Amino acid sequence: MTPGKTPFINVALADDHILLRNALCGLIDSFGDCKVTFQCSNGKELTENISTGNVPDVVLLDLNMPEMNGYETADWLQKNFPAVHVLMLTMYDSELSMIKLLQTGVKGFLKKDIHPSELKFAIHSVMESGYYYSNRSTGKLVNLFRNNIDGAAGLYKSLLNEQELKFLQMVCSDLTYKEIAQRMGLNPRAVDTLRDQLFIKLDVKSRVGLAMVALRHGVVTF
Repeated sequence: MTPGKTPFINVALADDHILLRNALCGLIDSFGDCKVTFQCSNGKELTENISTGNVPDVVLLDLNMPEMNGYETADWLQKNFPAVHVLMLTMYDSELSMIKLLQTGVKGFLKKDIHPSELKFAIHSVMESGYYYSNRSTGKLVNLFRNNIDGAAGLYKSLLNEQELKFLQMVCSDLTYKEIAQRMGLNPRAVDTLRDQLFIKLDVKSRVGLAMVALRHGVVTF
């Protein structure tokens, strides 16, 4: 710890699963040099707490929460309290999720089945070095960048196969799903499956969301 600072690492936690949240709080408090200053059930509550001046050193965020999810909360923290170190709690560690989280200033990723000793190490690591990435996360990030991919468009394109890219191109047109199926030589059910897979992969819930992601990141151009 730096001179003049509290001997405790102040940690805040936001997770909508109350049993897991309480268990994590008890575990963090048991580390001895860490203290949970407050806990919340969603990102909105966390931003309200921090806005009153109760600013922690480290924030543990659940990725999927109501009323401001992990992406939105991390983005808010980066813009308003960039000195706060954000660690993301998630059951998923896909490359696409990592890209989006890195863009919002997240300093590390933690699986929810993490061992207590690794959680303690992650909190200390992010305080001392500014980041924490497990061997698994590091390997995924290396795979993303080892081909010298250029920019966000390249990153997204590297994670989508040829069929998915073709589908996204057509989603950004005025074609109906039935017409898209005909042009791609697929039956309508296959197109529905493809669409639903992309909803999950790109973390969107509608055709408009697919189009916005594709256009915003240059995956599709006209």
